[in-house]
Amino acid sequence: MSTPDDGSRDARTGAPTGQDATSGPGPAPGPAHGPASGTPPAPARRPASVYGVGTEPDARFSLANERTALAWLRTALGLVAGGVGLASLASLTDPHVVVVDVVAALACATGGLVALYALRRWRATERALRLGRPLPVPGALPTLVAGVVLLGLLLAAFALGRAV
Repeated sequence: MSTPDDGSRDARTGAPTGQDATSGPGPAPGPAHGPASGTPPAPARRPASVYGVGTEPDARFSLANERTALAWLRTALGLVAGGVGLASLASLTDPHVVVVDVVAALACATGGLVALYALRRWRATERALRLGRPLPVPGALPTLVAGVVLLGLLLAAFALGRAV
């Protein structure tokens, strides 16, 4: 069936009036996966608590959320590595200094907490994207900044105290 195209479009399908979305050129639409197409269905994405709700958001937003989570994980890994480095350095000091061990343990523990926060934040943001809700407030950032500043000040005071 052919009708002149006067520019009007069907509100439901977007196809020119007098023609439905399936009558255009190209193969007829069908299932993308499953027995009819000959390809197996895609496995369920995990975690279901994230991917089992809402609708699929724009991939750019999901990928940006993932990059942010990976940046938090790099920060966590840096804190743990710094703590391990400080603990190794403390074992070389004579006499053994307990303050450096405490700072090293705090850095490692903070790194573990930041890694947990990265996962929690990724999950909350992905769910918000999928459900069309506002993004969660970044609550840990000011705390992390304050902790790093405090750690720097404590180590500077300790170094100055040992130099005197």
